[in-house]
Amino acid sequence: MNVQELDPRLPLLQDADLDGKVVLVRVDHNVVKNGVIHDPYRIDATIGTLYNIVERGGRLIIMSHVGRPKDKKSGNITVEESTSIQPIVEYLEKKLYTKFSTPQFPVDNKAGIREIDTSINWHIRDLRAHRIGGIYLPNTRWFEGEEGEKDKRVRFTVQLAGLADVFVNDAFGSWQPHATTCDITRYLPGFAGFLMQRELMNLKHVLEPERPFLAVVAGAKYDTKIGPLKEIYKKVDHLLLGGVIYNTFLCAKYDIEIAGVTESDINAAKELVRQDEKAGKVVELPYLVESDTLDKRMEGAFRTICTKDFKAGEKYGYLLDIASESFDVPGVADIISSAKTIFVNAVMGFTPNFFEGSEKLDHTIDRNIQAQKLYGGGDTLQEFKNLSPGLYLAAMDNAQYYFFTGGGTVLKAIEEGTPYGLEPVKALMKNGGKNQGKGLGAAIIL
Repeated sequence: MNVQELDPRLPLLQDADLDGKVVLVRVDHNVVKNGVIHDPYRIDATIGTLYNIVERGGRLIIMSHVGRPKDKKSGNITVEESTSIQPIVEYLEKKLYTKFSTPQFPVDNKAGIREIDTSINWHIRDLRAHRIGGIYLPNTRWFEGEEGEKDKRVRFTVQLAGLADVFVNDAFGSWQPHATTCDITRYLPGFAGFLMQRELMNLKHVLEPERPFLAVVAGAKYDTKIGPLKEIYKKVDHLLLGGVIYNTFLCAKYDIEIAGVTESDINAAKELVRQDEKAGKVVELPYLVESDTLDKRMEGAFRTICTKDFKAGEKYGYLLDIASESFDVPGVADIISSAKTIFVNAVMGFTPNFFEGSEKLDHTIDRNIQAQKLYGGGDTLQEFKNLSPGLYLAAMDNAQYYFFTGGGTVLKAIEEGTPYGLEPVKALMKNGGKNQGKGLGAAIIL
């Protein structure tokens, strides 16, 4: 890893004094769904940072968010097993052959965990005495102060800072400016972990790509991708769309109606259609799978249709996948095979019932042996692994592939035009590790 490629203002883990220090590490271990880990890749990607800290004499306190336990409308935080870090702890204990302590704090029915109470003292004493290998705090989004109002947020951040001497951010996938990703750098000397460094360096391939540059983007809602799509469109030579994003584009282009696509999204997509009439970057995937039902795959209730048969004013059912033959069309196949850089943030079909499009896309990309292939996003990687496990394992050891741990973060960096515009990265650069020794110094809560 050539750290000279990184912005010199970014404080790096390898420059931190860790010997005998308690190190608070923010990771993105958000890999649990309904209490089960489906793919541990994002956990495994942080092992190097965790090992390095311990090997250099540091004592670990780890924290991560899991899911979305906060209701956006009411603001209530639900603390329940489905968003617990316990499966992650059990995985790490087996992986690292050590014991992690998991503190329990009082829970309010609406506010979640209001504060870190004095019971943490016993855990920190065990940590310092090497009776445990580390502490894994509860889901950060269970805490009222993680995304709370100013006073609650400050109180939570100060309590966190009182646990440790040093802060390390290795949570590339957590780009939101929350207490545990940004605010904490005001109170503890902060450093970028090895995963964070690696992700920032690989973003260069997306932001300064070797051409031709092909991006593949899909999503369940068009409006959430408008900003990144505009910036991606400027950078790419060719763009493949999938999912509801592609359906929305087709509605705007052909003046048709597709089940599940809103009028507001269609209006928003018209700008991209107008732009593409001149630039011609969007590569049309002509064969689509139309289904009469959304929740299941019923024999006789789905069929392959073609965009050349679209007529203005017509209505269509749910378009739930890109038919695999779309990737054999010469205009599509040639563009994929000739690309020098390929970025994929896409599940092409409505899985698990409609998966052929994603499977064919991955295998078609793999046949391009000259391109740098960058995949981003938990769902994207999960489907890659599920649909083509052999190819996925081979790609993990292939230098031409790189798997980002946060697809949304990559899109945000593209929107910003720089990886150093991400709020947690800016916080590290602003407050920085150069202030080491000026933190709160692991002042155990009294």
